[in-house]
Amino acid sequence: MSKRQDPKGKKPVNTGLSPVKTETKKPQGIQLYPIGQLKANPTNPRVLRDEKFLKLKNSITEFPDMLNYRAIVAVTDTDGKLMVLGGNMRLRALQDLGIKEVPVMLADHWTEEQRREFIIKDNVGFGEWDWDQLANEWDGGELAHWGLDLPIGQDFSDANKEIDTDGFADEVTISLKYSEADHAKVREALSKIAATPEQAVWKLLKLE
Repeated sequence: MSKRQDPKGKKPVNTGLSPVKTETKKPQGIQLYPIGQLKANPTNPRVLRDEKFLKLKNSITEFPDMLNYRAIVAVTDTDGKLMVLGGNMRLRALQDLGIKEVPVMLADHWTEEQRREFIIKDNVGFGEWDWDQLANEWDGGELAHWGLDLPIGQDFSDANKEIDTDGFADEVTISLKYSEADHAKVREALSKIAATPEQAVWKLLKLE
């Protein structure tokens, strides 16, 4: 229960409200530190395989200014070094690339519980990709080059862009690409619905 001070300076008055904690310490901002002053978190639960690690290094090389807006988050350890909470893979990549100074935000004021919580939350992806929009508005080659894992079967070629149907003939062909194994499964499933794939799709779309 929350209490407020009586205006006459007497005993606190019970307001019947639960206290709301709003005090947070503002970060000190991003500062550059010698890379030798940083060390990886030995209990970091994230790993990065060879291909992904190479893409991360390429990403940093091609767009280094991004690091100034996605700084490594670290805390001062008992040995005086800065232990990384967020950005362990980036630190490893920067070391491989021979970078001398690293943008860092210190979070020394966090409790041990807050530090552990941050390590997990910093790596949780809450959103989902709209693959259709990505296929229509972005280049698949660039997306893959930037490190995005593209779903199998999603067509990012120009053939997947929105099609202007004005001037089409009475009959058009719709092409769908599958792996050999998936193609056999799709044909079998469609054959159970109608005599031809075209009729099966028509029924599935409830156009009759």
